Amino acid sequence: MAAAGGGRCVVVGGGFGGLQAVKALGKANVDVTLVDRHNYHLFQPLSYQVATGSLSPSEIAIPLRRVFRHDKGVRVLMSEVTGLDLARREVELTPPVVGAPRQTIPYDTLVVAGGSSYAYFGHDNWRSLALEVKSLDSALEVRGRILQAFEAAELETDRASRATCLTFVVIGAGPTGVEMAGQIAELANDTLPGEFRLSDPRTGRVLLVEMADRVLPGFAPSLSRRAARSLERLGVTVLVDHTVVDVRPGNVVVKSSDGSTANHATRTVVWAAGVMASPLARTLGEASGAELDRAGRVTVEPDLTLPDHPEVLAIGDMVRVRDARTGEPRVLPGLAPVAMQQGRYAGRLIKDRLEGRPTPPFHYRDKGTLATIGRERAVADISGFRLSGFVAWITWLAVHLFYLIGFENRSIVLLRWAYSFFTRGRGARLITEAVGSRSQSPSVKAM
Repeated sequence: MAAAGGGRCVVVGGGFGGLQAVKALGKANVDVTLVDRHNYHLFQPLSYQVATGSLSPSEIAIPLRRVFRHDKGVRVLMSEVTGLDLARREVELTPPVVGAPRQTIPYDTLVVAGGSSYAYFGHDNWRSLALEVKSLDSALEVRGRILQAFEAAELETDRASRATCLTFVVIGAGPTGVEMAGQIAELANDTLPGEFRLSDPRTGRVLLVEMADRVLPGFAPSLSRRAARSLERLGVTVLVDHTVVDVRPGNVVVKSSDGSTANHATRTVVWAAGVMASPLARTLGEASGAELDRAGRVTVEPDLTLPDHPEVLAIGDMVRVRDARTGEPRVLPGLAPVAMQQGRYAGRLIKDRLEGRPTPPFHYRDKGTLATIGRERAVADISGFRLSGFVAWITWLAVHLFYLIGFENRSIVLLRWAYSFFTRGRGARLITEAVGSRSQSPSVKAM
């Protein structure tokens, strides 16, 4: 085990888990290399606010080098991980420079926090039509498509075509889907009215489609009902017990639980349903023999290490953790607090090994879940206390400000939210040329 706790640690992924793992190592006698294909840490829970014009990208992202500028033992590399050699204990990297040769870096301990992406349930052809907001680039593209839809409606003279432009479909009623649907409805009903002359944004429709029998399936049923009522008051049409069977340019086909289907003409579709683990999880599984589940998550031991590879830890959305008592693998919620706790645990485990101390198995402490629906509307389940409305909304604001990295970002976001609250305005509603050009998928060209 001593070899597993060596002095060279490579952390793959600068998300919540990877960031906390590096921070937890602190002043330990470890040379840390943090590898990420982006040069920034993204506060993903607020990416949907970039997609709806409430916040700018720089307000929810911070350069990784800035985070660790005072940590001389931390080296940050912007590069893509293209291979893992567990036998040789090497990570293969492809630099972002075109034509640059691949490189390998050695490690004594490896922490993989590759995260996850949305799963399209075998319909990868839907990706260009139904965008997700999990990444910053995609959130910006969604923002472009939403704003372009309102602009296109102003140009339309045909009533049916205008209605198509002003119809927005959000697929998946988990926290992200609920938050997206609520924000689009507020954009149409509160922010944009009065800015257009021929079209009225308030005539738009926001459809929220969910396969389960209620929105926010991970919350208590009472909170789901309150969230549904809040969405309906905002003007969102909630379609539970409905499944999306096809996404086409300008059209979404939805099937209800009774077998009937309906075609919804729309130019803007947002995907927030289902997740798939990072491809790195499969790489680890194939290299170590660890089990993979249907979502591609790799099974790790109770201390988050790979079977027969105690020098390799995997954390976050890409893993399921074997229970220390029963031995059964358990999928933890795909939430930032889970990844953060696992990251801190990974750092502690590495330090304990260096100092020859045992480390108990990882135990997730559930501090509660929150989801916001819109202005003064949210639901929260915190240690059994179920809140909704204004109190839950204030709680949501406070929690997200607390976890947002950087005093400057916290201050700016707080000012943005205060401005939006008092004026109902949104200051990040620009359609840039770059975003507009990316948005020219078939669904947008039809405008």
